Amino acid sequence: MTTDNVGGRGGGCGDPELSDSLRTFGAVLKALRDEARLTQEQFAPLVQYSAAYIAKIEQGKRFPPRDLLDRSEEALGATAARVLAAAARSLTRKAGLASWFLQWAGIEEEAITLCAYECRAIPGLLQPEAYIRAIFERRLPPLSTEQIERQVIARLERQQLLIDRPNTAFSFVIEQALLERHMGGPDVTRRLLDHLLSEGGRRNVEIQVMPLRQYDHAGIDGLMYLAETHLHEWVGYSEGQQSSILITSPKDVSAMLQRYGKLRSQALGREATVSLLEQMRGAL
Repeated sequence: MTTDNVGGRGGGCGDPELSDSLRTFGAVLKALRDEARLTQEQFAPLVQYSAAYIAKIEQGKRFPPRDLLDRSEEALGATAARVLAAAARSLTRKAGLASWFLQWAGIEEEAITLCAYECRAIPGLLQPEAYIRAIFERRLPPLSTEQIERQVIARLERQQLLIDRPNTAFSFVIEQALLERHMGGPDVTRRLLDHLLSEGGRRNVEIQVMPLRQYDHAGIDGLMYLAETHLHEWVGYSEGQQSSILITSPKDVSAMLQRYGKLRSQALGREATVSLLEQMRGAL
């Protein structure tokens, strides 16, 4: 289990600033790949990741997974692998607070199943632009206009996952209280409800609302995110005030999976959720 001081799924801090060490590692990887005369599209299948993910690592936007180093040796050669390992050791020392958030972002992008239970804010992958702005305009300490724009763009780009990964199953359980709160006012809420109805119509997206009154509730320990990797391993993620945690212990992840399964059974089904969202939309 690993803790870190970075947020970003729902109403949290969003994507952290890129660190110099992440940029350096990405530049080293790109140089070694170029030396091997491999394009990103050719290199990606050799290390069992997507070309888009490799591009983000090379740009310093994602923390490289540990198994990337092992797989790179066969693709780039022993000498290149030693250079990459040295760059990774420096990265581990310097990347600091952003590292685990960026690793989760990478896990999220490569996941074949992604589950989310939220009780603080609508999950970032489901937030329309107006809702995103409402969140960051109310952040304390206040953000500058430039910072807000950067966060809005980053979050909207991440939402492309729902489109780019049609074979990934996305499951969301959202507390009804988040919709009743009317964050940002009636117009923002109207756009939010329209957006949820639209996104919930995708074949790979299931949205369920947890009713306000629910006597049997498995989410008392707070929000949770779960991802199944392409190796069919599960990883968990959660957040608190100015903090986040990546959960890899099989015992702890198993407990989260049990809780999430129970939450899905307690929440409204897809049709009942659509009916509730339409009812709330009509009442505005």
